[in-house]
This record gives sequence, C-alpha cells and structure tokens, in this order.
Amino acid sequence: MSKRTWALLAATLVSIIYGVTFTIAKDIMPAFIEPFGFILLRVGGSVGLFWLISFWGPKEKIAKEDFPRIIAAAFFGVALNMLLFFKGLSYTSPIMGAVLMVTTPMIVLILSAFMMKERMKKLKILGIILGLVGTISLILYGKSVINAPNEMLGNLLVFINAISYGFYLIIVKKLMDKYNAFTFVKWIYTFGFLMVLPFGWSEFDAINWAVIPTDIYLKIGFVVVFSTFLTYLLNLISMRELKPTTVAVFIYLQPVFATIFAISLGKDSLSWIKVGSAVLIFIGVYLVTQKKK
Repeated sequence: MSKRTWALLAATLVSIIYGVTFTIAKDIMPAFIEPFGFILLRVGGSVGLFWLISFWGPKEKIAKEDFPRIIAAAFFGVALNMLLFFKGLSYTSPIMGAVLMVTTPMIVLILSAFMMKERMKKLKILGIILGLVGTISLILYGKSVINAPNEMLGNLLVFINAISYGFYLIIVKKLMDKYNAFTFVKWIYTFGFLMVLPFGWSEFDAINWAVIPTDIYLKIGFVVVFSTFLTYLLNLISMRELKPTTVAVFIYLQPVFATIFAISLGKDSLSWIKVGSAVLIFIGVYLVTQKKK
C-alpha cells in the first residue's frame, strides 16, 4: 500500500477510537473522576509512554527556534483542547459532543485559507457540507439527548475545543515537515502536562481509588493508551502525508462510530435516518480525501 493509503487508514482508526471514547469517558466522569483530574491522569500517563518509546525512536535534536511552536501546539492540542473537551463532555451528551467536533474541518479550512494560503477547492467544500448535513441529521433525528446536566455550556466548551484543535492541526504541520513524530510529540505532551497540572491536581488528589471498580480501571487504561497515546501517534503519521483539512474531515466519522458502538452494546437502534446520515458522511470524507491529479 502507498504511504497515502496508510495515512488514510491511520486517520480512520483514530476516528473509530475517538467514537468509542465518547461513551467510555462518560462512564468514568464525573461519577468516579472529575474532568480535570481525569485530564491530568490522561496526559501524565501519555507523557510516560511517549518518553519511554522515544528511547527506541530516531535521535534528532530540536532547534531552539522551534520550541515556541511546540509550546503553542501543547497549549492548543493538549491543554486547552482536552480541558475544554472533557469539561464540556461532562455537561453534554456523548453523541452531541461527537457531533460538535465536526465543526473542526470547517474551522481548519478557514484557518488554512488565511494562515497557509490554501485554496478552497469546490470538491472539498462540497464534501465538508455533505458531511456536516449528515452529522446534523444524525444528532437531530438519530438519538435523543440524554445525561446532559448543562447542555448549552457543555456544547459551547466542546465547540471552543474544536477551534483549539483546528489551530493545533495547522501549527503541528510544520513540525511534521521538519522532524520525525517521535522527536517532538514527547515535548508537546511534557509542556501540555505542565499546563494542565495546576487545573487538574486538586481533582486528581480527590480520587477515591478504593471505590473504583475493575471495569472503570480498564476504561481509564483505554483512554490513556488508545484514546491519547495511540491516536496522537496515528494523527501525526496521517499528517505527514495529508493536509490538515483532510485529517480534520475524518472527525465526521466519529459520530458514526459512536452510534455503531452504542448499537453494539444494545444502547441504541438502527434507523433509515442513521443509515442515510452515515452515507452522507462517508461521501463527504471521500470527496475531501481525493487527491488532485
């Protein structure tokens, strides 16, 4: 398979993992761990894993002038992104959270046009619109909003998180062009950990580990290892071959996989609305990922 095909597979796998994560994370917080405490646990565990694998990775030295970009990537891609997302998810429903994240491709497309002088091709715009229509129909008619104590605030926080993630995808692209992913991702997470430490320490310190059941421990492990560590590596791999706008559009797949996961657990049912929405989303992803000949 070509490098581009591997990159598209990596981006798809990220969407599957994130789609599952919406439900899993909601099971953990706030019942057992408060959102900011969970973020500290998530980022701290990932820092250890990234530094551990870096010993087997390529030995590159990062230029001093690139550290401001790494710190900016840590702020938008780890600290602000995760703090807002998990806090927002604790207030709104998993499906609504997944749907709001699909505003990221729109945001990235606009930011790329201004910051990277990337032209908005008609097919990409059509793909993004189709994906957005499919996702909106999925949330409006696919499932009712449940377990959302403060839906409006939660939705606002998740939307701001989507803007933050859009900035991250553009900022990190130049680092990808210059370094191997293993060289700088450990630094992004290290700076990100220092940023979330003041916000998450009190909630982390308040965790009652003795009352947490085994299945919740396994779900915490899934979020740290798969939803954070593995997905960030896969995202960086995909960004080596794909444009930020192309990577961002895969967020459209998350509500689809989130719904499939819910159906497989017997928490949701299939309908023609959901099937039609999924078709629109997949067509949208296909149009945006087409490479110009």
